[in-house]
Amino acid sequence: MLPRIPTVARTFREIGRDFYTRGWVLGTSGNFSAVLSRKPLKLAITASSVSKGAITPGDVLVIGAEGVPIGRRGGRPSAETFLHLAVARVRGSGAVLHTHSVWSTTLSEVHASQGGIVLTGFEMLKGLEGVRTHEHTEWVPIFDNAQDIPALAVSVEAMLKARPDVHGFLLRGHGLYTWGDDLAQARRHVEIFEFLLEASGRMRAMQPRGKR
Repeated sequence: MLPRIPTVARTFREIGRDFYTRGWVLGTSGNFSAVLSRKPLKLAITASSVSKGAITPGDVLVIGAEGVPIGRRGGRPSAETFLHLAVARVRGSGAVLHTHSVWSTTLSEVHASQGGIVLTGFEMLKGLEGVRTHEHTEWVPIFDNAQDIPALAVSVEAMLKARPDVHGFLLRGHGLYTWGDDLAQARRHVEIFEFLLEASGRMRAMQPRGKR
């Protein structure tokens, strides 16, 4: 059963406080969404320019498949609404979470020329849905950040169709997007990716300069 908006708003608030404390959504960064309806597609999504550490019910909007707000709630949806819609459509996900941590931002710049980051050999990989072994190789694509979000969403949608194995992606200089069947699974994926990215970044920093 899909969640109702009061439940989603409470969960957004809990997740937002947790992620803010961890330094993953400082300032007004990050955005969260959850599917309310499949046919027609409707999402609950955090409004633009609000602190995710202090989300109120009024900060949660309802949008349709075209990204247009539904109902009389104030505020405007996140500028990245179309990325959430792309993931919901292609992956059939129930929730999408975007964080803006130091490590996701830093590594998205460091690995941008490679088009993505390879994560392998970590036990924590088994926290990603469907992964059963630490020998799994997870490819995390990196997209150049852009102000033309609808165009960026087209590129993201194409990648999601071509790579059904990925669990998340990075925007260069911007942060992580990941998703799940529901908010609990999406939250777990954020925790796994943030751990893996930080571990990878710290390991890279400890390597001799010539091997980085």
